[in-house]
Amino acid sequence: MRASKKPQAHGSSEDQQLYSGLIRLHVLHHAAQGPVYGLWLIEELARHGYKLSSGTLYPMLHNMEERGYLRSAAERSGKLARRVYRATASGKRALANARRKVSELFAELFEDASASKRRQGNFSLRRSARRQAG
Repeated sequence: MRASKKPQAHGSSEDQQLYSGLIRLHVLHHAAQGPVYGLWLIEELARHGYKLSSGTLYPMLHNMEERGYLRSAAERSGKLARRVYRATASGKRALANARRKVSELFAELFEDASASKRRQGNFSLRRSARRQAG
């Protein structure tokens, strides 16, 4: 993938690959709530710091549709025609499973961060105590 097609999110460009799964989950979350279309998703994701082009988003949507997570249909509103995406039953099940896994991961990430700070504090205290004893 060329650099110009990578999602732009918070963090360095080396971190971008880590966010691709979060972006897909974000898309699936909104598609499970109701019909979504590309431009709305681009704007919604931008509000969360993800800068995606249509050249990145649409292949992602098509891939999610091929995998059975989304289904799309052309809808017309006056002169405007757009393709809208909805989560399938399989997509909703996958989202429910992902919610559990993400919840567990976030709990570990934040628990580990707190434990790490405590360990660092304890390490500093032990090191100071050794210096004073030695």
